[in-house]
Amino acid sequence: CHRRLLARIHRLTIGRLRKEIEPVTAAEFMRFLFQWQHVAPGSRQHGEAGLTHVIAQLAGFEAAASAWEPQLLRLRLAKYEPELLDRLCLSGAVSWGRLSPHPRLAFAGESDRARRIVPTSVAPISLFPREDGEWLMAAFAAGAAEGGPDPSAQLSAVAQDLRRALQERGACFFADLVRLTNHLQAEVEAGLWELVAAGLVTADGFDNLRALMDPRRRRAEGRERVRRPRHTAGRWSLLRNAVSQQPSVISSTEAVARQLLRRYGVVFRDLLVRESLVQSWRDLVVVYRKLELQGELRGGRFVTGFVGEQFALPEALRALRKSVNDASTGHEMKISASDPLNLAGIVLPGPRVPAVPSNFIVFRDGMAVRTVTAKDPFGMPAQPMSLSGHAPSG
Repeated sequence: CHRRLLARIHRLTIGRLRKEIEPVTAAEFMRFLFQWQHVAPGSRQHGEAGLTHVIAQLAGFEAAASAWEPQLLRLRLAKYEPELLDRLCLSGAVSWGRLSPHPRLAFAGESDRARRIVPTSVAPISLFPREDGEWLMAAFAAGAAEGGPDPSAQLSAVAQDLRRALQERGACFFADLVRLTNHLQAEVEAGLWELVAAGLVTADGFDNLRALMDPRRRRAEGRERVRRPRHTAGRWSLLRNAVSQQPSVISSTEAVARQLLRRYGVVFRDLLVRESLVQSWRDLVVVYRKLELQGELRGGRFVTGFVGEQFALPEALRALRKSVNDASTGHEMKISASDPLNLAGIVLPGPRVPAVPSNFIVFRDGMAVRTVTAKDPFGMPAQPMSLSGHAPSG
């Protein structure tokens, strides 16, 4: 076959496949996402293997540190136990840490020294397979300015001493850091918490982070005194040194494109508003078109009401069709606003809900019916809005 004829046949085939797609509504797409991300009843994962799959699907998404276990992982596993995550972290299969650069690390100079990093439980972190750490670091570093100021300039003196000790000695236990820096235990705790919030350090186990976030455990009050040790056995290390330094066989843009497909099954520009991984939709489209020509995914119009190109995995397209055929049950589902499925005001009509752990969204048949906030414990009905984001008249 002549090369030009073969190219023409290929283009006509891609066009025919795109015309076969029957788009679904935003509500039907949300029902598919609940199944795809194992949030809907009957689709949740089990055991260590299930937790590994969930973490691989959510890799690169940053949520509040205090929201990961009670609001994200527990919702996706039939029976979540903290020990499951501890074993995965201590075995080296999973890492955690803040991937995006802290905005205050970009400031330098004497006038900005008062702008210290204040560690809180809502500091954004990500859980990811250790083998994905290299391209994740590269993806987030691509959006940061190169040749910036020293990141330690905005750290406290204790945090700078801890960072220097970890840089010189490598991974260290908590007791070693106390001895090397000659600071009090409470000061070392505060310094490590500051470095975690800045995205500079991580630890072997996730329990190290729990110990910093739980004030009762840090003060050893009540049953926390005997339930778990105040300082766990995991070692602390610099985040950039903890991940694999092996060269990646694929570019970070292609890795990001494949990860977003793994997370959502179907991707388009408006869907990725909350994704800090995305630096340029234009670059992603180039990768997706290439994968479509190779037959690895499908292109077309999968969800109505959105402009631009859309792409989907073949298995996601089959699951999307199946979810449309399933009858609506009227079952309500409560999702944290920190969850990547918080697409109110993005995919669904209505106002956006701030992505803080104290906010929740209640869905029924794929539509957001009401929101629950810390100031409104009884819930407030979601205002009906059109897909354009404007409230209808009358």
